Amino acid sequence: MAGEALTSSTAQGFWGPITASTEWCEKNYEVTPLVAEFYNTISNIPGIVLAFIGVYYSISQKFERRFSALHLSTIALGMGSILFHATLRYAQQQCDETPMVWAMLLYIYVLYSPDWHYRSTMPTVLFLYGTIFAILHSQFRFVAGFQVHYVFLALLCLPRMYKYYMYTKDPLVRKLAHRYVLCLALGAICWLADRHLCSWICKLKVNPQGHGLWHVLVGFNSYFGNTFLQYCRAQQLNWNPRIEYSLGVLPYVKVERSDNDRKEE
Repeated sequence: MAGEALTSSTAQGFWGPITASTEWCEKNYEVTPLVAEFYNTISNIPGIVLAFIGVYYSISQKFERRFSALHLSTIALGMGSILFHATLRYAQQQCDETPMVWAMLLYIYVLYSPDWHYRSTMPTVLFLYGTIFAILHSQFRFVAGFQVHYVFLALLCLPRMYKYYMYTKDPLVRKLAHRYVLCLALGAICWLADRHLCSWICKLKVNPQGHGLWHVLVGFNSYFGNTFLQYCRAQQLNWNPRIEYSLGVLPYVKVERSDNDRKEE
């Protein structure tokens, strides 16, 4: 995902000259002439697969559409990131960076919408904000400004996430929150290393592909965070939620709603 410009190679491939304002510490077109940054491209696949699984459980457990939308935003972001890293073209860069901001605005809505009910003012303001950002960002090449803006939006989510964490006592749910934070922290380290230590990394025999690891870790981070929020919502609605594991590995929220809840659907 986005960052300051780095020159990893001057090679040109199938997509022509590089017009993106950002490159990463991976040599361009090294694996195939069809993909500019091969590992940064394919590393988005795990997050997309996890998001599809999240959509399935959101629908099968009949959660509100906002939770399916959270996972769908991760899919859109992953697809945009694939387009960006595969081409390193400026237009495709917008397909990566704009969904990043839209996804954070959706998280803000889910976290702060009063009492988790629909309110017309908040989604309208967030929609207009996201639209204006998309227009401005397509015309001006924000780099550091984009990064600061994205981090600011992410930080806005943390106080409410912490509030839900303190309210939840189930150790399995708290473990979800721990994994959410761990994946984010490790991903940030990989991102920073790939960004600022590229000259040193290029001297290694094997490139650790820090930006690709960031993609994988953020994919898990999103899945864990969305699942945590689903549990919190089900708890608010008295749906008797519990954490179960698909194939004994991947956590999801199982709910048992009362007869009254079923009648209201």
